[in-house]
Amino acid sequence: MADRTPPLTVEELRDLTGTGEIDTVVLAFTDMQGRLQGKRFAARFFLDEVLENGTEGCSYLLAVDTDMNTVDGYAMSSWERGYGDFALHGDPATLRRIPWHPGTAMITADLAWHDGSPVAASPRQMLRRQLGRLAEYGWTALVGTELEFIVFRDSYENAWRAAYRGLTPANQYNVDYSVLGTGRVEPLLRRLRNEMAGAGLTVESAKGECNLGQHEIAFRYADALTTCDQHSVYKTGAKEIAAQEGMALTFMAKFDEREGNSCHIHFSLRDRGGRPVFADASAADGRSAVMRHFLAGQLAALRELSLLHAPGINSYKRFRAGSFAPTAVAWGPDNRTCALRVVGHGSSLRMENRLPGGDVNPYLAVAGMIAAGLHGVRQRLEPPEPCTGNAYTAGAERVPATLREAAALWRDSALARDAFGEEVVEHYHNMARVEQEAYDTAVTDWERFRSFERM
Repeated sequence: MADRTPPLTVEELRDLTGTGEIDTVVLAFTDMQGRLQGKRFAARFFLDEVLENGTEGCSYLLAVDTDMNTVDGYAMSSWERGYGDFALHGDPATLRRIPWHPGTAMITADLAWHDGSPVAASPRQMLRRQLGRLAEYGWTALVGTELEFIVFRDSYENAWRAAYRGLTPANQYNVDYSVLGTGRVEPLLRRLRNEMAGAGLTVESAKGECNLGQHEIAFRYADALTTCDQHSVYKTGAKEIAAQEGMALTFMAKFDEREGNSCHIHFSLRDRGGRPVFADASAADGRSAVMRHFLAGQLAALRELSLLHAPGINSYKRFRAGSFAPTAVAWGPDNRTCALRVVGHGSSLRMENRLPGGDVNPYLAVAGMIAAGLHGVRQRLEPPEPCTGNAYTAGAERVPATLREAAALWRDSALARDAFGEEVVEHYHNMARVEQEAYDTAVTDWERFRSFERM
């Protein structure tokens, strides 16, 4: 079993509340779009009432678009159903301090209906269900996520007022691996590293990336649920810390025509004894049969589960040849041109999913990887020969090019319905439909510049 020791215990929270060091507790869950939603409680009230009994929130929080508009097509929440509540129950294993907000702690919630049954379409529950399927084999998933972001020397409010045009990136040139480049924004990066450590995340490093003002902070891997919880806390916290510094940062998959923001997901398995499942010292390549099947499942399911890795219109603009974002459903050892990259040796042997961007909901993506891998194990699939050259030109099957294509593949996927259930497939297909229709009705700057005078 994975170690899920909380960064802050309930007993420690009681002591800190008693001394006045903590006065606020945030109870939050991650919505479809990967955002934290919830409430702030007086710490004493949280301990006396909410910790044991939970709280309630409107079920429309899993049935709105990015702008929080109520939209049709969701079975769980609608005008016809009266927009009732579901319950939020904090998971004590996720209790943590939030150093960038004085006197504040946070706890991640699971969602349940009033009869106690889990909300099947909530992202955390979707991952829990897949982890339960893994546990039937005696396996635990270890996951690390690598989020890139672009920093601007403009506040979020000024960026909004400028319609996100003419913003000043924190670096004026490519600072990939540049110590000088990261030094230019070290006050912000230092706060991010240190305050995330104070929230219970284990920080590894910070480095510059290719786009102007683009950076990445890496954290140590953990069990899948812990990593996804931490990912959500980090993503919100990074924006809040940047705002406190009068700056803004974005995780959007493709901000401009340069390199997009990726979120590479590293994935491996351990058995009940903590031994690596993917490694086999007796195999010529060091990879076990389970790893071959699991990898083959990723490739077999990648297109039809792409919606879980690339959830929005903007997500698909990353997938361009020569961009370090994948276009080919291919795998290769230490090959960054492939959608699936195999890295490490022995106990560190793992697969890296390079499809997701910075806009990914980690619970959905990791749940998709587990579902795909178990499909490969159950069917005893074998991967094709590895790609050792340029996957962009290797003639492999292409990842979906648009949200519309990915949504259709998801809707028609027997694998998705088997792994996640009819309710979940319909729910997330509706999310994609709503997003696509909103985009289809929008008139963009590109169209105006292209057509205003010249057409």
